[in-house]
Amino acid sequence: MSIDARLAELGIELPQAAAPVASYQPVVVHGGFAHVSGQLPFVGGDLVTGRLGEDVSLEDGTAAARACGLMILAQLKAALGSLDRVERVVKLGAFVSSAADFTDQPKVANGASDLMFEVFGEAGRHSRSAVGVPVLPLGVAVEVDAIVAVSP
Repeated sequence: MSIDARLAELGIELPQAAAPVASYQPVVVHGGFAHVSGQLPFVGGDLVTGRLGEDVSLEDGTAAARACGLMILAQLKAALGSLDRVERVVKLGAFVSSAADFTDQPKVANGASDLMFEVFGEAGRHSRSAVGVPVLPLGVAVEVDAIVAVSP
């Protein structure tokens, strides 16, 4: 089954790949890997801003991480032409804007991680970092980047 068919089966529609907000490339493909720059969470066309443990709930943070994952997929599709070129999701890095006493960054990051497994099956299982930070670009709650093995 193609990944586009899998997305349709899951009822997932990818967003439009976002343009960079600074001086970088959204995706660099080199040596059999696609390195995806940190993606921000757009839900309903708006950025999810705030800080986990203060004004963003765990549920909203997890949804924001999933939205970052959807944007990773959109960026990959734009760069590769087809998500069928994805051989394996190798690593995700999740950055969570967190209050000092918030320690559920891994649960937030599961929003993106679970999406990769839903879409790619076993090839979506990956290594991961989930890091709490005091602030992220544009005040977003979550940012996620990725390293993905791709076919030529």
